[in-house]
Amino acid sequence: MTEPLETLTIAELGDKLRNGSLTSAKITEHCLTRVADLDPSLNAFITVTGDRALADAAKADRELADGTDRGPMHGIPYGLKDIYDTAGIRTTCHSKLRQDVIPATDSICAQKLVEAGGVLLGKLSTHEFAFGGPSFDLPFPPARNPWNRNHGPGGSSSGSGAAVAMGMTRTAMGSDTGGSIRGPAAYCGVIGIKPTYGRVSRRGVFPLSYTMDHCGPLSKTVEDAAITLQAVAGYDPVDPGSADAPVPDFRATLKAGVKGMKIGLLRSFYADAEGMAPESIKAIDDAAETLRSLGAIVEDVQDASPFTQYNSCGRVILLAEAYAIHEADLKSRPLDYGRLTMERIMLGAYISSADLVQAQRLRRELSLEVNNFLLKQYDVLLAPSSMSPAPLIDAPQKGFPLAWPMQTMPFNVTGNPAMSIPIGFSESGLPLSMQIVGGYFDEATVFRVGHAYEAATQWHARWPSPSVAEAA
Repeated sequence: MTEPLETLTIAELGDKLRNGSLTSAKITEHCLTRVADLDPSLNAFITVTGDRALADAAKADRELADGTDRGPMHGIPYGLKDIYDTAGIRTTCHSKLRQDVIPATDSICAQKLVEAGGVLLGKLSTHEFAFGGPSFDLPFPPARNPWNRNHGPGGSSSGSGAAVAMGMTRTAMGSDTGGSIRGPAAYCGVIGIKPTYGRVSRRGVFPLSYTMDHCGPLSKTVEDAAITLQAVAGYDPVDPGSADAPVPDFRATLKAGVKGMKIGLLRSFYADAEGMAPESIKAIDDAAETLRSLGAIVEDVQDASPFTQYNSCGRVILLAEAYAIHEADLKSRPLDYGRLTMERIMLGAYISSADLVQAQRLRRELSLEVNNFLLKQYDVLLAPSSMSPAPLIDAPQKGFPLAWPMQTMPFNVTGNPAMSIPIGFSESGLPLSMQIVGGYFDEATVFRVGHAYEAATQWHARWPSPSVAEAA
């Protein structure tokens, strides 16, 4: 029996592309058919670049046939969150303010994916300016969760999570300022990696917070995420936040296992947190036990600062920087924003210089705690990605509530690589997840732990039913 194309990983597709049993054109046509059939009910795409995709695929097939091999992404379909500039293709930020903006040049990530031989399927839904949503007062409808379209897919890289989970694209680029890669990955049951701050250039990506924005991929498997990150990572001297650090082979130790590794569980972050679902706690406990069964030493972390301290620190910085970015438009065109976006960003106007300075001081202390104390004791840390399964998409939204359902902000504050990985399903059939957190520029170890867990559990092998979209 032939395996459905949507279930094949990037690595598996690559093998078939190189042995001649598949073409990029056939893979791309399959993806575009799934988008046409399933996306009208999921709204993962804002712009489908069908002609561009077919041209990219034809070029990849010609090059591979001629012996030119650009690497594992060659001939592989991908999508871009619609805050990534694309030359000649609109970049809307899911907002009325930019719905007709057509950039003249590619973002660095888009450029690198072209150089890697990837096939651009289109631009993906986001919360407005990667911050406000899900909202129904914008020019484009919000993306929906492929496991149950009455629920949200998380944000702000909402279309990226939904498109990957439903097999419409193999991989997709998102952005993460307080959890916007890991949140959709958690709610959609896929892999989402926020790399180390500075690992991937943000040039040509619309900013939300200059000192906390990260670019990274969402993919179906850990290996697919490693392949995608490999294609886009690297130093960019024009991005002030870019790090001049060597990029290792992220797959070199992927299958090395976890035997003998020390793993710290940040139980104090969530054990008594309001809103933490019991089934989420059990799923994390079960995941920790799985890692123990694979030979890792897993123990509760002692003496970590409370989650609320990390969360509050990050919120002050994010709001202050987001307001600085949007100040001119908020003053001249406030009604062109969606209500939720405007309410959230306007809070930044009330943050004083003293508040911001104190938050930056605390940020340094918390970064030292994670990297000079916790990660001196452990190879990686574990924490929840979300406190509960995905909420209903039309649940009431507050401006920027203190009781945020994600537990992702700490590692935007510290800049450490953090990956969300599925660890089970709720009684209602929605994905559950956890984060794996590593040391600076040590994404390879994060991938290694994630791959070991993934291989032992196979949660990633479950797929949402197309009937969720078809029946809507």
